[in-house]
Amino acid sequence: MSETPETPDADVVELATKIFDLARQGDAEALAAYVDAGVPANLTNDRGDTLVMLAAYHGHAEAVTALLARGAEADRANDRGQTPLAGAVFKGEESVIRALLAGGADPEAGTPSAVDTARMFGKTALLELFGAQ
Repeated sequence: MSETPETPDADVVELATKIFDLARQGDAEALAAYVDAGVPANLTNDRGDTLVMLAAYHGHAEAVTALLARGAEADRANDRGQTPLAGAVFKGEESVIRALLAGGADPEAGTPSAVDTARMFGKTALLELFGAQ
């Protein structure tokens, strides 16, 4: 039996870092190619942020859509309980909000939820979009 190494392979870490950077930069085409080639759609970093979370937080609706179309979870919360939708509400990224909703994101998921975040910042138009008061 072989033991699992405690330290990840440097090449794997380098590739993962590159893919997380692609999500932050919103390179939908490259992200799609990596996921199509076998990178997990729900790949997470050391804080539990998924590729969708990073793309959403940085305002890249096209990348969010590409990842969701490849099986990424719209509501996957990070280690702090935050969802991509709540992050997009916090950042005021309406195109990302719409992409996440189209991909099945739940405005009530996470802590704080997207609804709670919209209330906190007085974003009444988003509350209406979420069907909340």
